Amino acid sequence: LASGPDRKETIEETAELVNQAGGKGVAIKCDHTVKAEVEAALEQIRKDQGKLHILVNDMWGGDPLTEWGVEFWKMDLDKGFKMMQTAINAHIITARVALPLMLEEKGPGGPTVVEVTDGDHMGYRGSFFYDLCKHSVIRVGFNLDKELRAQGGRAFCVTPGFLRSEAMLSHFGVTESNWKEGAAKDPDFANSETPHLVARGIAYLAAQPAAPAARQWKVDSSWALSEQFGFKDADGGSPHWGRYFQGKYGQISTFDAATSAAWENGPSEAVARQGQ
Repeated sequence: LASGPDRKETIEETAELVNQAGGKGVAIKCDHTVKAEVEAALEQIRKDQGKLHILVNDMWGGDPLTEWGVEFWKMDLDKGFKMMQTAINAHIITARVALPLMLEEKGPGGPTVVEVTDGDHMGYRGSFFYDLCKHSVIRVGFNLDKELRAQGGRAFCVTPGFLRSEAMLSHFGVTESNWKEGAAKDPDFANSETPHLVARGIAYLAAQPAAPAARQWKVDSSWALSEQFGFKDADGGSPHWGRYFQGKYGQISTFDAATSAAWENGPSEAVARQGQ
């Protein structure tokens, strides 16, 4: 997906950032809401690389479509459905097209899909379609994990904290070099994190060997993964959005292994076990 009509960033610049970090970045123009374009991108990956081990679905594009402070019965349905297309359909299309190639060759941990959402909780996120999209991405990750376990693969769902993205830097009128000045507008911004933190968490997750089939699924967070694996943000900091938020706003219920247990052992699974 494009960055948006008001964004100047390009996929070529992103690829160059990957190169500068020691990887090999390849820019492929693709609208992930269009199946034919995703198929063309995967065909290029097949031709150039011959394999694909990890897929990170982080398509969004919903910021200009979100209607904060508007009751559902007053919302613009066209905006809501467009958000669902870019933030849910794009994830499903890309996973469906990519997984056949991923399943051809099993890596150390098997094919790995990572769904990126917003928030490690099941509470309401303040706006109908925004909440629907972010919750749906969690369920996409859960369902894919169910399907992939039998193939030796897995799917995760990960959330960043207060993300210090290019869009947020622009919103606060700062750059990465003076980003702390943005806290004058919103004190919470002082506890923000760069996209590197959640990316490093994803890299650590993907590097882990395949877990037992009976493992409990949960939504991982950048801050919890940072603690678990002992890595820091690109600027050397260790922002912990979960601890900060609950310290300021109070205790919240998070989507942990206990919450995941409520999603397990449904009727279909009971019937499947009976037939084994």
